[in-house]
Formats: sequence, C-alpha cells, structure tokens
Amino acid sequence: MSAAELPSFSTSRFRDEREADWIAFDLLLTKLEKRGAKALTSEELLELPILYRATLSSLSIARATSLDKALLDHLEALSIRGYFLVYGVRETRWSRTRRFFLYDWPAAVRAVWKETAIIALIIALGALTSWSLVAHNPEWYFNFVPEGLSGGRDPRASVEFLQSTIGHGKAAAGGEEESALHMFAAFLFTHNSGVSIMSFALGFAFGVPTMMLEYYQGISLGAMLAVFTGKGLGVDFGGWLFIHGTTELFAAALSGAAGLRIGTAVVFPGARGRLEAASDAGRTAGKVMVGVILMLLVAGLLEGFGRQLITDTLFRYGIGTLMLLFWLAYYYVPRREDVA
Repeated sequence: MSAAELPSFSTSRFRDEREADWIAFDLLLTKLEKRGAKALTSEELLELPILYRATLSSLSIARATSLDKALLDHLEALSIRGYFLVYGVRETRWSRTRRFFLYDWPAAVRAVWKETAIIALIIALGALTSWSLVAHNPEWYFNFVPEGLSGGRDPRASVEFLQSTIGHGKAAAGGEEESALHMFAAFLFTHNSGVSIMSFALGFAFGVPTMMLEYYQGISLGAMLAVFTGKGLGVDFGGWLFIHGTTELFAAALSGAAGLRIGTAVVFPGARGRLEAASDAGRTAGKVMVGVILMLLVAGLLEGFGRQLITDTLFRYGIGTLMLLFWLAYYYVPRREDVA
C-alpha cells in the first residue's frame, strides 16, 4: 500500500463499512442472553454464526492495521461474548440449581469426610466430658450451661417441671409452660446455629477456634443430658432432642468440618502456596456451608413445629432416625455422574 493510500484506510471508514454487522450481532447476543435460543427466529439462528465470523474478521483486520485501542477492545469483548454464547455450554438457572443439589453439594460434603469425623468426635467428647462431671457432681452443671440457655432446667428442677419442658406431663398443656417451651426451642436453635456459623468463620485461624467451639457445643448438650438422665427422663429427653438434633448436629459437624478444612489448608498447604491452598479449600467449604444453612432451616422447622406437635417419644426417635438416614444417603451414596 502506498503512502498516498494510507489515509483512506481510517478508523471511521472501517467503522462505517462494518459497524452494521457488529450492532446486529450485539442485538442478537443480548436477545440470546435474556431469553435464550427459543427467542430467536430461524433466520436469526442462521445469521448468528455468520455475524460472529464477520466480527472475528473485523477483529483480525483491526489488529493487523493497528486501529485505535477503543475499537479494538470493543471488538475483542464482542468476539469473546459471542464465542461463549455461540459455542460455549450454557446452563439454565434450573440446571445449575439441580446440579448443585444433586452433585456439587454432596461432593463437597464427601470431600470433607475426614474433617467431619474429627468434628463429630470432638462434639461427642465434649458431651461425654460434661455428662460425666455433672452426673458425679451436679454443681458442675452451672459452669457449663448459661442461665439463659437452661431456663430452669437444672439439677434443682423437679421431675414434673422437666417433663413439661419436653412436652410431657400435665404442665405441658399450660399456657405459660408452653410459651416457655417455644422460647427455649427458639433460643436453643439460635444458639446452636450461631455456634455453627462461627465455627466456619473462624476456621482460618488454623482451625483451633473451630474445634474449641464444637467442643463447647458438646459440653452444653452433655450437661443437660446428665440432668434429665439423673431424673429418669433420659429417654424422653433424647427423643425431644433427636427429632431435630440429627439434622442440627449433623449441620454443626459439617460447619466445623468446613472451617477445619480451611484451617488445615493454611497450616499444611503442601506443594501449593498458602493462599492458593486456602482458596481451593474455601471453594469446597463454601459449598458445604450453603448446604449447612439449608440444613439448619430444616432443623428449625422440625424444632419449631414437629417437636412441639409430636409428643410421642418413639415417634420422635423415628423421625430423627429417618432424617439421619436421609442425610447419610443423600451425601454418601455414590452417584453415576460422580464416577464418570
């Protein structure tokens, strides 16, 4: 090309000749993004790859002739956008949601199975420790359970009062006792949910606060179990707790496992850098925690309605057992896509 011909090939002339194709392509992409391929007519579907190739051609010429950077950036962005919409695999929101519940969430839970087992043992150790101490010396109870959490459920309470707090006995039908029962259930759920979320949030501190909080969660549980067992109400209290506890305590163990996974990645990053290891662990832990929140909502429904409406102890144990079997099957039964 001679020097006299160079000015004729300008950005404005290039734009005038080809901009109509870019605008048409952009409009089709916008329509495709908002309403999907079903919104396009047959003519538009045929036109889409033609306009895509025309845009790529314009981008190639713009790069070769060093046109202005703003136009080059616009064509690059339009080409990338077109590639993902024309050739990329696009999932609907329903497909992404379905994939999360069927595969991503259970896979994340299975990935932290070692941490889950460790946290479950820590909770059990806390419960066993406080139960043993309170069973031998009831005064220990007041060191483990705050007054607001106990609500009079302590070693000094009568058998009749303790029965009323778990929906049994004559006092359970009274207005004040029933109201207190609902308040205690709400407080217990809020307390346990807060501990679960904090266990995850503090996982970055090498997992130490996470293990301490989970141990504390077991402490309050074991102390209260010792009080009811000492009054001959251990089986009834177990049923009262079991109907929602299999879901809530499972969620607590998973939240602690998610926090512990991050803490372990920080302490033992392996061949990767600590930031990269923590980032990878965080993605897995984040999926686990989304599921934990949903589990806590289910536990709240069981606690707020099922436990108050169902007073038969065996029925409570049955529901709690079914929920436990459901979560175990949901998380740990292999799925065909996982193997593929």
